[in-house]
Amino acid sequence: MDIKLLSKEQDTLRFVLSGVKPAFANALRRIMLSEVPVMAIDDVMILENNSVMYDEILAHRLGLIPITTDLESYNLPEECTCKSELGCSKCRASLSLEIEASDPVEVVYTSHLKPENPDVRPVSDKIPIVKLAQGQRVKLEAFARLGKGRTHAKWQPVSAATYSYDEKAGTFTFLVESTGALPPERIVLEAARIIGAKSVDFQEQIGGLEKS
Repeated sequence: MDIKLLSKEQDTLRFVLSGVKPAFANALRRIMLSEVPVMAIDDVMILENNSVMYDEILAHRLGLIPITTDLESYNLPEECTCKSELGCSKCRASLSLEIEASDPVEVVYTSHLKPENPDVRPVSDKIPIVKLAQGQRVKLEAFARLGKGRTHAKWQPVSAATYSYDEKAGTFTFLVESTGALPPERIVLEAARIIGAKSVDFQEQIGGLEKS
């Protein structure tokens, strides 16, 4: 196996992968889409909302905001030792929002969300959430958790993960675009690690069948 880096920008990575079969390249792409965990807002407690936007739509919009991810500090909820539906500091990060429009029209942006942990925050401060008229008010607390794209698209770490195959050269040219939740190179490394872990697990299960 050989990897050649073509270009790397803030959220975009291009590289050529050679010495592998098409099945491996496709598995790498699919795991980047569906298995690499990232943070996303999963629960929203709305305390006040007299805007024109229903609570459910507001919560849905918050869930689709890309959130920066700290994989070292948090566990997947199903793997956390707390075993709580509410979660704990090891599997949940909170963000709060409290704003009342003082101008005739005020747009609430992701910059108004206040994260409990600065490492778990919206990837951009300029994403609009809701528009308020003067006197309208929103107060809420949102909870972000790790999840996987196979469960919901809001947990997909990539906006694009594609490759082109040169059959003559036997090479795969990958394009990986991160949502900003994780650096693109970290997404590729995590996908490769997951493939390795799945291979080890498969070997152990086959070994167990042989012994039985």
